[in-house]
Amino acid sequence: MRKLHLVEARYIAYIVKWSLIAALIGVVAGVGAIILYDAIEFCDKVFLGYLAGYVDPTPAGEGGVSPLLPRNPILIPLVTALGGLLSGVLVYALAPEAEGDGMDATIDAFHNRGGEIRSRVPIVKLAASAITIGSGGSAGREGPIAQIGAGFGSLLSEILRLKPHERRIAVVVGMGAGIGSIFRAPLGGALLAAEALYINDFEVEVLPPAFIASVVGYLTFSYVKGWAPMFSCADAASPLDPVSILLYAALGVVSGLAGVAFVKSLHLVEETFRGFPIPKIFKPAIGGLILGVIGAFFPQVLGTGYGWIQLIVDKRFEFIPASIIPVLVLLKILATSITIGSGGSGGLLAPSLVIGGFLGATTWLIFKAALPSIQTSLASLVIVGMTAFFGGVGKVPVAAIVMASEMTGDYALLAPSMVATSIAYVITGRNTMYRYQLRSKAESPAHRSEYLAQLEASIAEARSKQGRGNIETRR
Repeated sequence: MRKLHLVEARYIAYIVKWSLIAALIGVVAGVGAIILYDAIEFCDKVFLGYLAGYVDPTPAGEGGVSPLLPRNPILIPLVTALGGLLSGVLVYALAPEAEGDGMDATIDAFHNRGGEIRSRVPIVKLAASAITIGSGGSAGREGPIAQIGAGFGSLLSEILRLKPHERRIAVVVGMGAGIGSIFRAPLGGALLAAEALYINDFEVEVLPPAFIASVVGYLTFSYVKGWAPMFSCADAASPLDPVSILLYAALGVVSGLAGVAFVKSLHLVEETFRGFPIPKIFKPAIGGLILGVIGAFFPQVLGTGYGWIQLIVDKRFEFIPASIIPVLVLLKILATSITIGSGGSGGLLAPSLVIGGFLGATTWLIFKAALPSIQTSLASLVIVGMTAFFGGVGKVPVAAIVMASEMTGDYALLAPSMVATSIAYVITGRNTMYRYQLRSKAESPAHRSEYLAQLEASIAEARSKQGRGNIETRR
């Protein structure tokens, strides 16, 4: 009885400890998301607004601002190059780990670095990402906020002297809390924390503290920035029938194929820039210059791109002509590959959602022209396209489905999203936009000791059985 009470006491202490740790991580992630949001908005007004005379649109949940096309398109390449240069100086002079996608860096920290993230990295990541995205870089806010939350998780682990295993959990919990905060998607953020580490596996132990941290981060961020979902999709619900299911399945196939092309493009650009015989500090500026040339003609590829998705959902084709949407799929893939592949600081999640949204709109335009009688709405295909593309290239089908529902405030498209995302996930196979993502726990150095212990126990048990068999034989 005494042993039972001792076990219960330890269990309660464990729950209390992780509840407090998760809540603290959530508060910091939420505050970090607020600071990052405001920093990107400030840089956007300075670089794109003041210097180039361009106002990019915002989704309904962030004000629903209509776009103002560049007053001086010729200045766009100079602005994006300047942003790349400043970002490169910050990153490569202070914290090279802050280059590229922050989620991938966090996944690397979990698997290969014992959950250790230098305390300066989140600060550098915030500043460099705000400049990159604010100056027009095709990247997302989730990368930097993931690294900010993860960085605090690592710092808190050091202060509390947590074990390496616990430090890893704290880092991933911070990543999920940051994403759940800035996307106003607490359940999706928590699921992403457990799912993004592997292609075919889950880190289940992360979920309980991730749920707490993500909810606290969401409450903190939304209390200041508002509770409305990011996108308004009044026309999203469509009747389900055999034709529409086939349409969603076709979108899943297209999203899977486009996802493979995106991953190949991203890795090709990374390898190309890695081979350039120039100092790393200047590579984001070159990437920014190339991006700016594209953006001068197609400003829709600049920044996160969320506002353009909102305009498509609302059928505001006076701002984004339907004829250019198929082209934007290819250009957004190229713009994102250049921004991140050249060493720019930002995330890949947001661009993948936007690419998927453009794919969904393209699919609707093609089928609507061929079959004018189809009842499936444009908004539904845009949302499902976002879900399928991100779920496929990020290898996070469950989190993608939940996040898209939370970001739109509508769960009516769960079934179509499951169809399209499953197909895209299968077609993309092992192609993932996160380089440090592993297939399963069995491949992770974080779990190597566990599997070695299991192997040793199995060997010992086999030898014991063999020994008993020999004794019985002698008898």
